[in-house]
Amino acid sequence: MASSVRISMMSTALRLRPLPTGFTPRASKFILPRQAFRPSIERTAIQASFRRAYSVEAGPPPKPKKRFRFIRNLWRVTRWSAILGTAYLAWSIYETRWPQEQVEPDASKKTLVILGTGWGSVALLKKLDTENYNVIVVSPRNFFLFTPLLPSCPTGTVEHRSIMEPMRHIIRHKKGTVRFYEADATKIDHERRVVVVNDNSDIKGDVHQTEIAFDYLVVGVGAESATFGIPGVKEHACFLKEISDAQKIRTKVMDCIESAMFKDQSPEEKERLLHMVVVGGGPTGVEFAAELQDFFEDDLRKWVPDIADSFHVTLVEALPNVLPMFSKTLINYTEKTLNEEKISLRTKTMVKKVTDKYIEAEVTKPDGSKQTQILPYGCLIWATGNALRPVVRDLMGQIPAQKNSRRGLAVNEYLVVDGTDGIWALGDCSATKYAPTAQVASQQGAFLARLFNNMAKTQTLETELQHLEEIKATAKTPEDQESIEREVAKKTKTIRKVKQLSPFEYTHQGSLAYIGMERAVADISWWNGNFASGGAWTYLFWRSAYLSMCFSTRNRVLVALDWLKVKVFGRDVSRE
Repeated sequence: MASSVRISMMSTALRLRPLPTGFTPRASKFILPRQAFRPSIERTAIQASFRRAYSVEAGPPPKPKKRFRFIRNLWRVTRWSAILGTAYLAWSIYETRWPQEQVEPDASKKTLVILGTGWGSVALLKKLDTENYNVIVVSPRNFFLFTPLLPSCPTGTVEHRSIMEPMRHIIRHKKGTVRFYEADATKIDHERRVVVVNDNSDIKGDVHQTEIAFDYLVVGVGAESATFGIPGVKEHACFLKEISDAQKIRTKVMDCIESAMFKDQSPEEKERLLHMVVVGGGPTGVEFAAELQDFFEDDLRKWVPDIADSFHVTLVEALPNVLPMFSKTLINYTEKTLNEEKISLRTKTMVKKVTDKYIEAEVTKPDGSKQTQILPYGCLIWATGNALRPVVRDLMGQIPAQKNSRRGLAVNEYLVVDGTDGIWALGDCSATKYAPTAQVASQQGAFLARLFNNMAKTQTLETELQHLEEIKATAKTPEDQESIEREVAKKTKTIRKVKQLSPFEYTHQGSLAYIGMERAVADISWWNGNFASGGAWTYLFWRSAYLSMCFSTRNRVLVALDWLKVKVFGRDVSRE
């Protein structure tokens, strides 16, 4: 078949080509001379082309090229990841901007009052089913603050509003309506079951003090910075617990720099003004000292070159080393890095007195002897210790079972305040066997959310069980009674299962700290042991971990943009 097709096509081509010499058309016939039967150059070319075409049609298909297959697959994965990530981000922003309608409070349900907007209170509120209670939140701060990034605010690495989540946003996204009052809780009367609150804002209405009744109360007011009774700390030191503290530190640091540059300033006074002292070798103190030194090395040295030889940071710690919660290897690595950054590290140094211009400290030498030293300073940052708030101290004084507690409200394994009924405490204001950290408070809040959800579910099931018992008493046929008994047994089993809530147990997930020069240390719980690391890769992990821990998509985007802005343009060196 293929041969006949080839002959037909060759005949057609011969008829269509010009007549060669010797051809004589006669009627419908051709008289061909002998040389016409010899293969011509054109005929040979046509035959070769048909042979090639035939071989291509008959041969196996060519194999696809394997070159760059990995790059093409990687590009597809990256493209689809970007598309899906953008879609998720858009949906998260839409969900944040347009909350759904809420269920109005039901007067028949119990009132749950939450004091504070810290880690524990917000974790409780985030996972609590607010349709089961009339929830009221009271706090002098109408936002949640992501405290792990607070040391980055005074230097401008992160803007303070990027780590703030308004409480109005949080409570508006709950199914049931939550009422919020910006006020200070000044007294808790556990016998009358009321909380006295005061409006301490600059603008007050006709009513600025009132009482809020409660059925259940959760105390999560946190703690104040401890001064340990050292004279002058409260008057002259800057603390680092709130946004206002970060703003005050920023103003004071820049004031010290500008005052040091004032005309005719003496060299001694210039050295004092440019000496920044951080007291406290925990994560907050170490991170702020590192951020301040980075600020100087990356920006201040460039824009204010006259302070290059005088600006220095000193970190003071009463214990033998900094970051005592980390492993010995990471402690040594941290101290080595701080020395490389030219941060003066003074361990075994206890502050005894603070004035407006110098610190009086007692230093323990290697031989055990003690020596008093004077440290002039321009700005003093106090980042150590927690103290009870007045409202917590007052509540402890009302309860005999709390007379031996010193660190905070003593609680049982379900976080119920000892000596009370229906009052729970969490976070820094409670005294437990765990360290007062954000991680502990967050897990305590999630535990209480499960507890309250189970309590509401148990109450609903018990009401249904009581209703079934009433129906069973009026049942007329044995079949109806048997059906109701099966339902009663099922409800009873469910109630028993819901009530089986284990006591609170803290699960340590690890510790992170930034130590400067784009390095960090991490002590992470891994299976049955710990994974310790430090360096630049750990710094990237530190950033990604804190970014994922931010409360909302809005916070994550703003923090990431702040980091990018600092990387491109540097930090701002203006006063405010």
